Amino acid sequence: MFKQLKEDIALIKERDPAARNTFEILVTYSGLHAVWYYRLSHFFYKHSMFTIARMISQWARFWTGIEIHPGATIGKGLFIDHGMGVVIGETAEIGDNCLLYQGVTLGGTGKDKGKRHPTLGNNVMVGAGAKVLGPFKVGDNVKIAANAVVLEEIPSNSTAVGVPARIVKLNGVKINPKDNICDQIHIPDPVSQEMCQLHKQIKKLKEELNVCESIISKHNIDCDKDTTD
Repeated sequence: MFKQLKEDIALIKERDPAARNTFEILVTYSGLHAVWYYRLSHFFYKHSMFTIARMISQWARFWTGIEIHPGATIGKGLFIDHGMGVVIGETAEIGDNCLLYQGVTLGGTGKDKGKRHPTLGNNVMVGAGAKVLGPFKVGDNVKIAANAVVLEEIPSNSTAVGVPARIVKLNGVKINPKDNICDQIHIPDPVSQEMCQLHKQIKKLKEELNVCESIISKHNIDCDKDTTD
């Protein structure tokens, strides 16, 4: 238990530049507390003590703002940064060394039975407010941008953005050369890019229309002149 505790604290120090010291991490990091509560509730869940398990998870939700169903399967090295509003469903599976930001939902669509929630591979980063919904797999080393809505499988070593989420980078190669790397700062937005293209087309059409109006106006002036003559 103490070994696991040391590993959890070391992980936070490595990933969070705001982490100043061990004591601060122990008493103030809600994501860390939520993971500890989850481990306890998961123990009871595996031993078919479902009510006790849910009571612990609801208590954790009250104190941390993070809801992790005790039936979820979570690997080592999970870091929930900030954490408020994170929801992890009963049949969700999370691999090793994953990073979840606040407002993330690993949920279901309401249409599936049995396995209802997503499976995340190893080293997956899910940005703030992102929703991953359904019983599909998200591969290893995937980055999901903030506020993305993921509704289908994502291959390993890729970056997904948008609503619904689209893959913009795969195996180190940008799907669209104009897209930027998903670094939580410069995040490509497919919808915004489409709007920009439409704006350019409208601008071009306006310029062509002005040319046509100029020609028509000149033609009318010439016609009036001929009539006067």
